[in-house]
Amino acid sequence: MPRLETFYKEQVIPQLVEEFGYKNLMRVPKVVKTVLNMGVGEAIQNIKVLDAAADELTMIAGQKALVNKAKRSIASFKLREGMPIGTSVTLRGPRMWFFLDKLMHIALPRVRDFRGVSPKAFDGRGNYTLGIKEHIIFPEIDYDKIDKVKGMNITIVTTAETDEEGRALLRLLGMPFRS
Repeated sequence: MPRLETFYKEQVIPQLVEEFGYKNLMRVPKVVKTVLNMGVGEAIQNIKVLDAAADELTMIAGQKALVNKAKRSIASFKLREGMPIGTSVTLRGPRMWFFLDKLMHIALPRVRDFRGVSPKAFDGRGNYTLGIKEHIIFPEIDYDKIDKVKGMNITIVTTAETDEEGRALLRLLGMPFRS
């Protein structure tokens, strides 16, 4: 069982029940899934960039990355419908807990001049999206073997009904929010 999941069950759930006064344990918010997304606009000219991004995202997540295709054509970007333009991974269960533990306690503190993540990046329904400018903060990525530093988005989907509940859940799990 992942360390962060054990921590959630033993310590976070009782604190959330005390803080929000849930009468039923099933109402306590939990993390459902984590989605990692890497958009690679350069894949229009060079498909090898997309393959490298998919391989790197696979190493970070520990699960094979899917290649996303364009839903519609955009002439100004020289983009046609069906062209591969990004890669993503959806993590659930133990892999999600291991990734969140690695993100909060290893990767984010490696960011240069890190002061915490924005507490305002919630979507109104308790889900949190975090943008990372350099994917090299993850320990799996060998800095010497990458051709270009890429950014990525990480979305943490929760069952929280409000942003306040989602923020409390992530704060208690150890997400380093700015004060």
